[in-house]
Amino acid sequence: MDALTQRQDDIMALARQHGRVDVDSLALQFAVTPQTIRKDLNELCDRKLLNRLHGGAAYPSGVSNYAYEARRMLAAESKRRIGLAAAAMIPDESSLILNIGTTTEQVAMALRRHTGLMVVTNNINAANILREVPSAEVVIAGGVVRHADGGVVGEAAVDFIRQFRVDYAVIGASAIDADGTLLDFDFREVKVAQAIIETARKTILVADAMKFERTAPVRIGHLEQIDVFVTDQAPSPAIAAICAASGVELHIASEGPAPR
Repeated sequence: MDALTQRQDDIMALARQHGRVDVDSLALQFAVTPQTIRKDLNELCDRKLLNRLHGGAAYPSGVSNYAYEARRMLAAESKRRIGLAAAAMIPDESSLILNIGTTTEQVAMALRRHTGLMVVTNNINAANILREVPSAEVVIAGGVVRHADGGVVGEAAVDFIRQFRVDYAVIGASAIDADGTLLDFDFREVKVAQAIIETARKTILVADAMKFERTAPVRIGHLEQIDVFVTDQAPSPAIAAICAASGVELHIASEGPAPR
């Protein structure tokens, strides 16, 4: 699936801000024909990023997540930079846990340059990314495999994760509230994420700025439980203040570090 165009990214930003967008206003704003805008909206709706409305489209509600392949395309370059920055914080010969998410998969991609890692994950995609690294030991959780994205969830996965005590956990979130609450959509996934946080000596949260503009119904935890927060843009003063008060190291991955 191709990445979104710059205009489609901008349309998504407007939809997040206003809740909906209409063809005529967008055509005027971007100085293109209504037909061009309809084509953009059709593609965004086909990818399940927006919902079709007469004369335009609406931003999805906060009770359901985007389709997995669509999430891969959203903020793809930002996620790549975040992945590089987070991986650079993890030394060779470390043990770590990666949870479900398209951003944690980018961390897995960057970790392929490391040596001597032991990686525990409930993310089948992350396991596939790392399984061909000769020096990496990849351990995958047991449980229910979610059809939508290859995530392994459920009580069996929680019990499995709790057997470990790792150096690092790398987790994602579907949304971050203004008060620092970390949120997701699937309560089964949240239980695994909570177990991951508990079992790690140091927890790294990876989330792009779009997560501040979204909402989700299930609470993972709070920013104060995180040691390092890697994102792509400076957060609001309120979030920055929460990080400072809680001793959370805030890292802005505006430019990815050089490959190892």
